[in-house]
Amino acid sequence: MNKATQNKAPIYEALEEFKKMRVVPFDVPGHKRGKGHKELTDFLGEKCLSVDVNSMKPLDNLCHPVGVIKEAEQLAAEAFRAEHAFFMVNGTTSAVQAMILSVCKKGDQIILPRNVHRSVINSLILCGAIPVYINPQTNERLGIALGMSLDDVKKAISENPNAKAVLVNNPTYYGICSNLKAITELAHENNMLVLADEAHGTHFYFDDTLPISAMDAGCDMSSVSMHKSGGSLTQSSFLLCGKNINANYVRQVINLTQTTSGSYLLLSSLDISRKNLALNGKEIFTRVASLAEYAREEINKIGDYYAYSKELINGDTVFDFDITKLSVNTFDVGLAGIEVYDLLRDEYDIQIEFGDIGNILSYISVGDSIKNIERLIGALSEIRRRYKKDKSGMLRHEYINPRVVLSPQEAFYAEKEPLELDNSVGRVCCEFVMCYPPGIPILAPGEEITKEIIDYIEYAKEKGCFLTGPEDMEIRKINVLRGGVKIGTLV
Repeated sequence: MNKATQNKAPIYEALEEFKKMRVVPFDVPGHKRGKGHKELTDFLGEKCLSVDVNSMKPLDNLCHPVGVIKEAEQLAAEAFRAEHAFFMVNGTTSAVQAMILSVCKKGDQIILPRNVHRSVINSLILCGAIPVYINPQTNERLGIALGMSLDDVKKAISENPNAKAVLVNNPTYYGICSNLKAITELAHENNMLVLADEAHGTHFYFDDTLPISAMDAGCDMSSVSMHKSGGSLTQSSFLLCGKNINANYVRQVINLTQTTSGSYLLLSSLDISRKNLALNGKEIFTRVASLAEYAREEINKIGDYYAYSKELINGDTVFDFDITKLSVNTFDVGLAGIEVYDLLRDEYDIQIEFGDIGNILSYISVGDSIKNIERLIGALSEIRRRYKKDKSGMLRHEYINPRVVLSPQEAFYAEKEPLELDNSVGRVCCEFVMCYPPGIPILAPGEEITKEIIDYIEYAKEKGCFLTGPEDMEIRKINVLRGGVKIGTLV
């Protein structure tokens, strides 16, 4: 990586030049650089609204970049060691969709872990691809899904030799990494592409003491959430491509779903954040890792909490661990993760990333300080002292292996009927049910509803998890396949 060229930020620089030109706007957006909406301008600031502009020649066009956006893409590709990088302004969801829609068509198989983000299964609904799920093993103590076992991937490839691709989480929400390089080599030996969901792995590209990144492992495509650990504005991401991918075709696929009115606020934030990481990433993430490690040590001294790290590594389903992730198991405190999440927010004014049945995740980044870390540690200690209770009756598992009956697309578009949750056991689900975050479906379209899954949903509701997905916003009913369990071809 050439740090001299990485010091540039073409989109940002073009916007700065644009502001000097004092162009009279007879185009959209209608607020006309904030002059037409005082309340919005007072809230966001004139500097912000002055660069909320439309595509034009000096600023290029996201759908067909030939100028400053193209140059910014080239710099991003260099920084992330990719053949091509796309600026995504519909979130990492759109990057995941573009990856899958670029390599899979209706009826094609794709091998993937079941503990994927909903955007992956949404992509299968859109393109009609057939999932070959590898049900991840779980850590019994923590109740969380692990990475993909290499033997399980070998078995899936052997049994589905015509699959188009293998998709891997790098890392999971909790920081767990699979053996990405070995999986990639295995897939390539069998003429399959490898797609990486790196929504939580942006920092892997800028610190070689962290787990291997997708592009360094030889993956073919990766979706990277710059707005998470990379520092750009919410909803902005990169889609990276390797040498085996036709980037011109990928752009056509991106343009099927991504807006034609790309926000220059988001684009410039990607440009500036890429520059910052390219020049300062190593120092940034060394400090982040140090903060996370300090927090882990102090939280584990409190008692009952378990802030886990590299001791989980087993060479397979936990091939590596992202030490910047402050994942904490709360089971021995007698509190569900979501209960600790709520207490931190409501009693201590501390907003963490998420809490689920048995764990919490505090996202630590370049913007954090020792002072705030100490405040979190102190709050967790006080919560244990004030609210600890008997852990009997608590559920441990975040993940339940599903039984897939139909493809997601077939189930989602099938004739359906709503049933009360308790009456839905044995039927085929036609929609999603998930806690968000992290957005990993408890149920997805095409899966059989079991008593264990319903018990989990009811427990999550009781504990206060934010459940999303079904048409019924109160999650009392669920849409199931009309008239029976099966239609069409079984998966």
